Amino acid sequence: MSDNNKLKLGALIALVVGSMIGGGIFSIPQNMASGAGAGAILIGWAITAVGMLMLAFVFQNLANRKPDLDNGVYAYAKAGFGNYLGFSSAWGYWISAWIGNVSYLVLLFGTLGYFFPAFGEGNTVPAIICASILLWLTHFLVLRGIKEAAFINLITTIAKVVPLLTFIVLVGLAFKADIFNTDFWGTADANLGSVMNQVKSMMLVTVWVFIGIEGASVYSARAEKRSDVGKATVLGFLGVLALLVLVNVLSLGVMSRPELAGLKNPSMAYVLEHVVGSWGAAFISIGLIVSLAGALLSWTLLCGEILNSAAKDHTMPNFFLQENKNGVPANALWVSNGAIQLFLIITLFSSSSYLQLLYLATSMILMPYFFATAYAVKLAISGEGYEGQAGQKNRDLVIAIIATIYSVWLLYAAGAKYLLLSALLYAPGAIVYYLARRENNKQVFTNVEKIIFALAVIGAIVAAIGLATGKLTL
Repeated sequence: MSDNNKLKLGALIALVVGSMIGGGIFSIPQNMASGAGAGAILIGWAITAVGMLMLAFVFQNLANRKPDLDNGVYAYAKAGFGNYLGFSSAWGYWISAWIGNVSYLVLLFGTLGYFFPAFGEGNTVPAIICASILLWLTHFLVLRGIKEAAFINLITTIAKVVPLLTFIVLVGLAFKADIFNTDFWGTADANLGSVMNQVKSMMLVTVWVFIGIEGASVYSARAEKRSDVGKATVLGFLGVLALLVLVNVLSLGVMSRPELAGLKNPSMAYVLEHVVGSWGAAFISIGLIVSLAGALLSWTLLCGEILNSAAKDHTMPNFFLQENKNGVPANALWVSNGAIQLFLIITLFSSSSYLQLLYLATSMILMPYFFATAYAVKLAISGEGYEGQAGQKNRDLVIAIIATIYSVWLLYAAGAKYLLLSALLYAPGAIVYYLARRENNKQVFTNVEKIIFALAVIGAIVAAIGLATGKLTL
């Protein structure tokens, strides 16, 4: 790549921000208010700021120390902890991506519900039918090789940023401290529980809105200066963090927490409507619709590429290697969108909301994050790649330990329900893993991996019984 095509710092920051801002921020006011008061929300954002920043540093450090591990986040789990955990990390990341697409579709038609009431909150029969049509239209567009056209990127970037900045200015002008301070710690609502429980309740939401932070290192090879990648990661993260916190906190100053918790999503639209009237809701809704349509296109392709990339190093079966004449991983795309279609139908019968899908998608990505941070700790302790750099090694070790603690905290915050539901989705992956190993005449499980698999199966059985008896719900 010539120097003229290299990315400068500004372009890198834009890429980092664009990869993190999806549909989640548009629902932040209701998502947070449903389980936490203002005080707990501020504590949660503080924890998130430190934890996610450390996670960003971990992915950047690993990209620098292990440039050969370029097949995605799962490659770190595979290098550090063996083939089965590497596969499980890829499997979980893939499931998180396509369930995320399900949540995008639910949110998209929930937003259209503002204009067409028949769509409700995105999980009515008309909404699911139309979401399915859009899913397969997107599928066939991607099969033709339409990936990230410049005009789509431009439109979606404007659609994301302009409504957010407009919201922050207008809601900021209407902010009232007395509304913000009312029941600051959420103690007036017994359903919220302790401050710790409130902080836990918002953790999965905060992770969801930052998913994509691990993608910053993808741009390393395209950077004019490699040092700019680290700067872009931090500056991009801080920029997105500022937008999220402002949208969340300012909303608590114009509507009470119970009022926010009772809003439909995208709740930003209804907060702005409360401040300026109906045009505010329409303005936010139109921006989100365009943004989600663009995100759906790129994330549909990403779902296929995750399986295709993992198949290239035999982590996934060779079936996922097949590409069509346009260079699109067709088999992986069919399987991914078939899974999305199945889950869309399930959401119809289980009445799953956007928030429930968000929690499930996030819980699936927690294990890949944990293994990446644990591998960073292992790498720093071993000193591999740090010859003569004791100071840097110690710094990276501290960062990796903090990120690992944060990852463990997220697993704890997810709670038993979503961990069990995750096990139900992780366990069947062993069939796919078995096929991949047998194709290459490799031993399927080591003794330790048999124990890990058994634990996953036990968790899946408990989850299945819970769903059958109604003790667990999706």
